[in-house]
Amino acid sequence: MRFKKAFSARFSGARMSGFALAAGLASLLAGCEDSVTSSPMRAYYPVPPETLALMRAKGTDQNAPVLIRTYKKEAELEIWKMKADGHYTYLKTFPMCRWSGQLGPKVREGDRQVPEGFYTITPGQMNPNSAYYLSFNVGYPNAYDRALGHTGGSIMVHGVCSSAGCFSMTDQQIAEIYAIARDGFNGGQREIQMQSYPFHMTPENMAKYRADPNIAFWKQLKEGADNFEVSKQEVAVGVCGKHYVFNETAAGGARLDPMEPCPELKHDDALQAQVEAKETEDEAKVAEFISQGVKPIHTVYADGGQNPVFANNTGGLDVSRPDALAQGPVDIPLDDGKGSKKKPLPPAVQLAAAKAGAAKQAQVASAVSTNPAAGTASAPVAEKPDSGSMLNKMMWWKESGQQQAGPVSADASEPAATQTAAVPLPPRRQESAGQ
Repeated sequence: MRFKKAFSARFSGARMSGFALAAGLASLLAGCEDSVTSSPMRAYYPVPPETLALMRAKGTDQNAPVLIRTYKKEAELEIWKMKADGHYTYLKTFPMCRWSGQLGPKVREGDRQVPEGFYTITPGQMNPNSAYYLSFNVGYPNAYDRALGHTGGSIMVHGVCSSAGCFSMTDQQIAEIYAIARDGFNGGQREIQMQSYPFHMTPENMAKYRADPNIAFWKQLKEGADNFEVSKQEVAVGVCGKHYVFNETAAGGARLDPMEPCPELKHDDALQAQVEAKETEDEAKVAEFISQGVKPIHTVYADGGQNPVFANNTGGLDVSRPDALAQGPVDIPLDDGKGSKKKPLPPAVQLAAAKAGAAKQAQVASAVSTNPAAGTASAPVAEKPDSGSMLNKMMWWKESGQQQAGPVSADASEPAATQTAAVPLPPRRQESAGQ
């Protein structure tokens, strides 16, 4: 009863009569799967008793609103629940079984990228009939993505541990996550905010990735993350001038237009002061990490990753692209223009570093810094592979001597298009259908 009063001001209108109606409508959406699963009651499995006990201990309950945060590099999905005072409290973390692509935003259909940004999940996006056990659509593309011309869709959180651009969990995990979201909707929540990040937006990570081509975009995401960290309330997300704005509205009755320059904005002065104080403190910590010798890097994946708890795969999971997972990420040193004499490694040398392993990276980078031509091979041009792993693609680049354009300036106003290989889809994946 205490939550009904707390939610009444936030969620006006008629309360849902039950989740069954929304679940039935989900199967009619164009992006949903092609057939009903053999166990449609999966969508009605209860939240585990131990999770309900954890909710009570955190001062919330199963019908309170939900907020989701995800981190690609750490391969984690966090669940937050609203307390009676209207503020969110951290509930638990689910280790992510599989994500695909690279760090950075999703740009185009088929790039295998897991999107980054702020997304909205509604009851109609829940799919109880998924061929991937259970799933829900995260709402990509959002207004920001559309303003930048990003394409693609049907990006889901789902089971089966197979990803071609989705947040893939185990079947047991998605059953619990789905149940938590379902109960939030049954409690009156109309939308779930999902905040998708490349990594935890800590000062150390911002120092490490300060010269990455996506840093301007990631600084936008950090601003949204800081607003949430300070307020512990859902962040009001807007887009104007192809740029995110958080907890701000247009002054004088104007409206935010994703394609037009931002008008004069107004905000809560007290909240803004707290956010700016956090940003100042974090910037000082970034400078401290740099002074302690933290070098700028760009992390390259063969094709995404997974949480370390799944590394040994003792449960015998049918994980998509195990060959790519086995290669692991490689950190490529970059030049941030602050004393480092090394230039960004060309693609051919990045490949050599990836193949040789982290132990060889320093040796390769040293060779390039003293001999820029080291990245160009004189061997005959090899036939370009039509498919295969990113490693195979990059090997072709090395053998043919072809070079790609270097990273864009860190001051760019739009995220760089992530370079990905045309790799085969994982088992049972259907790009044209929802999950």
